[in-house]
Amino acid sequence: MADEKVDILLLGSGGREHALLKKLAESPRAGKLYVAPGNGGMLQQAELAPVNQDSPAEVAEWAKTHGIGLVVIGPEAPLVEGVGDAVRAAGIPAFGPNADAARMEGSKEFAKQVMAKAGVPTAAYKSFTDEASCAAYVREIGGPCVVKADGLAAGKGVIVAQTTEQALEGVRQCFSGQFGDAGNTVVVEEMLQGPECSLLALTDGTTLVPLATSQDHKRALDGDRGLNTGGMGVYSPVPILLPGELETMVEIEKKVLAELNREGIRYSGCLYGGFMLTKDGPKVLEFNARFGDPETQVVLPRMKGDLVECFLACDNGTLTEDMVQWEDDWAVSVVLASAGYPGHYEKGKKIVGIDDANALDGVTVYHAGTKLAENGDILTNGGRVLDVTAVAPTFEDARNKAYEACDKIWFEGKTYRHDIGIKAIKGRANL
Repeated sequence: MADEKVDILLLGSGGREHALLKKLAESPRAGKLYVAPGNGGMLQQAELAPVNQDSPAEVAEWAKTHGIGLVVIGPEAPLVEGVGDAVRAAGIPAFGPNADAARMEGSKEFAKQVMAKAGVPTAAYKSFTDEASCAAYVREIGGPCVVKADGLAAGKGVIVAQTTEQALEGVRQCFSGQFGDAGNTVVVEEMLQGPECSLLALTDGTTLVPLATSQDHKRALDGDRGLNTGGMGVYSPVPILLPGELETMVEIEKKVLAELNREGIRYSGCLYGGFMLTKDGPKVLEFNARFGDPETQVVLPRMKGDLVECFLACDNGTLTEDMVQWEDDWAVSVVLASAGYPGHYEKGKKIVGIDDANALDGVTVYHAGTKLAENGDILTNGGRVLDVTAVAPTFEDARNKAYEACDKIWFEGKTYRHDIGIKAIKGRANL
């Protein structure tokens, strides 16, 4: 029945998954909600499923024995491992691409080959499987360039090198095993110039429905200084887009989807394009095979639509553009992190003030690196601890409200950037 309730298993434990959980729970079709492994906030809203999210057989078996009607795969690792394949083979709908399609994120070399065949604009590149020839190529082209471990490296296998020496050090890190098997193949790219823009899209393998644009802030410190992180804050939509740029990005993603189809690969789930807005138009930095983190935390609060219906439609091939509409509001999210992130940090710090922040109009605090203590306290349990998101009619209101909410939350070592969204206010000419 089209309106019957569906019990849902959501895999993941970050801010992205908490945002997905909240949006799924809003659906009239949402039945019982289970999470594996979840976090402190998610476990206040859903039941723990005691399964290893990276084990295809375990997830599929548990879902089957518990009458799950939809498995939502949040992170990239379970997708690459083939959890989607196993769940679908058990006759259960899944949101997230199968392993062959998830190579768009799981192998940068594979993604580059698909982009080349699709004829979409991206950085020129070469790939290598031995350190000596890779280092020789880096010396030949010199810096700046970008060195990437081919496989999944938890967002850490990309070295943006301004100099030849930095690039050579990146090559050494990749081949030294610092990123595990992810560095067995290394991709060296030209460095593109311009502001970045993320475009997430839902797809059933044929139809592609773009979601709202967003812009992440990757560096740890104000002024885009410090180390690269998983993302320190984000806003949506992106006001600096020039006429035609959004249409170009959508067309690029459609071409990639069509190329995968030509190769006999059905891609269903979320296709996430990371773009650089160059002087020659948008060019692809990378593709991811899942919702972005922290982009999800500003895109989903602005989305009007039934997420359960959308995800089921992605799986069964019935996705249509009218399933998704957008609020005119703006959303800004600030990440509260543990002191020392993205390097060494301590865990187990008590967090206070989340309820006070959530009480502000238009504010939602998404849990990321948190855990629920036996006495009910929320404790820090990761580098990125909370995503403080505010939605408001104007960009300035959303930004101000997000920071007002940040001030209401405290834990020992709380750190965050104070300039999230300043780029949007400055405008394109000043970037």
